[in-house]
Amino acid sequence: MILGLAMIIAALLFIVLSGYKAYLYARMPLHGRMELYPVPAEKGRHQYGGSYMEEPEWWRKPRQTSKTSELIEMLKEMLFIKKLFQHQRSLWWISYSFHLGIYFMIAWTLLLLAGAVTDLAGFPVSAHASLWTGLLYYLTIFTGVVGFIITTAGAALLLLRRVADPVLKKYTTPQEYFNLLLLLAVLLSGIIVWSPDLTFAASRQLTAGVLLLDVTANTALTIHLLLLAVMFIYIPLSKMGHYVGKYFSFHKVLWENEPNIPGSLMESRVKSSLSSHISNGGKAADR
Repeated sequence: MILGLAMIIAALLFIVLSGYKAYLYARMPLHGRMELYPVPAEKGRHQYGGSYMEEPEWWRKPRQTSKTSELIEMLKEMLFIKKLFQHQRSLWWISYSFHLGIYFMIAWTLLLLAGAVTDLAGFPVSAHASLWTGLLYYLTIFTGVVGFIITTAGAALLLLRRVADPVLKKYTTPQEYFNLLLLLAVLLSGIIVWSPDLTFAASRQLTAGVLLLDVTANTALTIHLLLLAVMFIYIPLSKMGHYVGKYFSFHKVLWENEPNIPGSLMESRVKSSLSSHISNGGKAADR
């Protein structure tokens, strides 16, 4: 019961802490605008780096924006790490292997949950029982095997790159070494526990046990689950929680070009930020 409860608490804390971090990002004051173009939200203009300010008396005309093109550009970076591919191709292969592996591991976890619920509903997951159980059976194997292999390889190569590359080594903090070592510990302990059964039937049974707060574990499995729980809680609190800030860094920093005209919401935000800055500066001067 204790292990099952620990896993549920860790998963809930991961969600709550990620949500709280997003809340803090959303409440941050207006950033120092740099007007960096192209801005994908500029409908019809972002292909060539244009701006609404091209129009004569642009402040009198309705502004046309496109959330779709902005979302597409965001997904290119989030799913494929586009900028790293363009500017540092040798590191991209390693980093993308690691991140793609994480996506596979997320899919594997969701499939285990779906399989556990299916089992608990009285429909055992197997290759031939039905289309649904067959899909769960084979997709769980595929995502689990591929996910463990490429995530572990990516994390190990990233660690080696940081140790061996004299330039990258200068900018690597102790926390970044710890992050990679923690991830490797979770992955390698998971490989030790789950590799004897690549159908992941035992993983599915464990997931069902966690849902029912009824987990029986040997020493190796206990170590793996405790490391996994620590990782779930630690990620949102660390640099690895950068996934939360992706939307804000693109939408509210790089691509924020809302016009600052009299009577607009942007004008009120600018005035609020300026008054806050002046107030804080005055307090600092008093001290």
